[in-house]
Amino acid sequence: MTHESTAVGLASAYSNATTASGDWWRDAVIYQVYVRSFADSDGDGIGDLRGVRSRLPHLARLGVDAVWLTPFYVSPQADGGYDVADYRAVDPLFGDLADADELVRAAHGLGLRVIVDVVPNHTSEQHPWFRAALAGEPGARERYLFRRGRGADGSLPPNDWESIFGGPAWTRVADGEWYLHLFAPEQPDLDWTHPEVTAEFDSVLRFWLDLGVDGFRIDVAHGMVKADGLPDIGRGAQATLIGTEPLPFFDQDGVHEIHRAWRRLLDSYEGRRIGVAEAWAPSSERLALYVRPDELHQAFNFRFLNCPWDPEAMRTVIDESLSATTAVGAPTTWVLSNHDVVRHVTRYGGGAQGLARARAAAMLMLSLPGSAYLYQGEELGLPEVTDLPPESRQDPAFRRGRRPQIPVGAPTPHPTVIAPRDGEPPAPEAQGQTRPQAEAGIGPQAQAGPAHEANDPARPEAGGGGGPEARVYCGPQVENGAGHGPDPQTAPEAEGQDGLRDGCRVPIPWDGSEPPYGFGPSGSWLPQPPAWAGLSVAAQTGDPHSTLELYRAALELRRAMPGLGAPGAGPSPDPRGMRWLPSPDGVLLFTRPGFACTLNTRPDPVELPAPGRPVLSSAPVETDGRTVRLPPDSCTWWAF
Repeated sequence: MTHESTAVGLASAYSNATTASGDWWRDAVIYQVYVRSFADSDGDGIGDLRGVRSRLPHLARLGVDAVWLTPFYVSPQADGGYDVADYRAVDPLFGDLADADELVRAAHGLGLRVIVDVVPNHTSEQHPWFRAALAGEPGARERYLFRRGRGADGSLPPNDWESIFGGPAWTRVADGEWYLHLFAPEQPDLDWTHPEVTAEFDSVLRFWLDLGVDGFRIDVAHGMVKADGLPDIGRGAQATLIGTEPLPFFDQDGVHEIHRAWRRLLDSYEGRRIGVAEAWAPSSERLALYVRPDELHQAFNFRFLNCPWDPEAMRTVIDESLSATTAVGAPTTWVLSNHDVVRHVTRYGGGAQGLARARAAAMLMLSLPGSAYLYQGEELGLPEVTDLPPESRQDPAFRRGRRPQIPVGAPTPHPTVIAPRDGEPPAPEAQGQTRPQAEAGIGPQAQAGPAHEANDPARPEAGGGGGPEARVYCGPQVENGAGHGPDPQTAPEAEGQDGLRDGCRVPIPWDGSEPPYGFGPSGSWLPQPPAWAGLSVAAQTGDPHSTLELYRAALELRRAMPGLGAPGAGPSPDPRGMRWLPSPDGVLLFTRPGFACTLNTRPDPVELPAPGRPVLSSAPVETDGRTVRLPPDSCTWWAF
């Protein structure tokens, strides 16, 4: 018989033990909403909180447990809201505080929890604190990392650190001092040794917890503490080292004291509020430190996201991740895509092959012990948009370049282009060119991904967004689904994040035959491809072979089958309840209580003994009950 790709009903449903006990995060499926690109309620082409609220029924029907919202706070939008000027107010671009309150209440009414972003590593340069620092107010600079420069006249940066977006991590102000910004110059790093910084963020967290949010995704959770003395690294291309080597500006032991304090704060509220670390660490063991019993509840597993389509590599990452988190009694938190990386349909090859692999990888992820995050649109099988015109690209890393000194006493407005110093011609980076492009007479390249929001008519000073999930670019560079190496014409002088994030942020399609596909009353801030009509929610609903119905079925089964979901808490011989079984080359086969999962990564079918009764497959499988013929690039779930 051929088993179709949607689920068959089970006789009864079960609640996973951890959900029933209140530890809901241990097996939760959490859906990331990139607010700008989810739904637009007012016709300005930019998603907003009212738009999100209007589409919550889609998420409830999908079967997720919670929603994570990217920043919607007051911000000049130099980095898509990850440059916050007021942590307690909603930017008018997205609505107002009443809209946030109504969204949280509406989500709770549908059984969905709400997680919001908090950005503690840095503020916007337009934050009152930084404006005070530039204005020369006594003590104001102590909240940030201002230093004197090196060299006889202090004209050299204090150390050799590089921005994740490329170029130096230091900007000099007119009186000669330099300030640290590990990301854009518009994002000055805070000094977390200052007691006012600690007190301010305690207050910010309480403000949103009092409003009713269920937790926080902590941007750059590994970055708030820097090594004593801010030592040199001694090599370039530092962004490529993140998550692979120890660095003096990331994953310092001191960050854990901050997270312990926040855990105590979260635990003081009813309802099991959680903290989620967006943290890069050199090993699974270092990452697990963020989820020790007295620290945060979850930490994104970017090693899984980065893993190639290779069964041995996948098994290694799964085993090492589970071993590390099990050792501290925590769940592993799996993720395949987010607002900072090329969508996994495209990372896995694009086209029909990429979609097949993406469907299979999603089923693999949802069958593993622990929690999982879905990025908006992945349930539709959306690919990366690789042909965005240069003028629409929004990522600040795309237009990185030199910035003039900032005058003391009067902060400059956010520039939409990089202004030249007096007597100099405009820097080529200011025109969207790298220096090699300018020398060769070549304009900006239209590659996959993001740009600076200088072209957003609703907010001309706005920008891309994100935490370092892919400020370190996760996966091959792609164009039209084909991988290629870095383009020497767009390679930065000091290599940072690739400036290729807009392709995953194009607003998602809801219905209709042409853009904006129900995203809002009129256009969208990034252009949507004509081919997306067939990928909309409306087009896929009810189609048993669609990616949307596959996700809905997988999440329904995940709730119904007691062998899926979270591992047990605390040390035991194998709290994961997971066991690998022998399998042919290119195939992964593991069991959990009453459940088996097969993943065929090969480009050809594979025959093996049927491990049970098929209940869901990413592609039709042929089985006579004794043997099964697994399709290429497919995943199948089995009950026994």
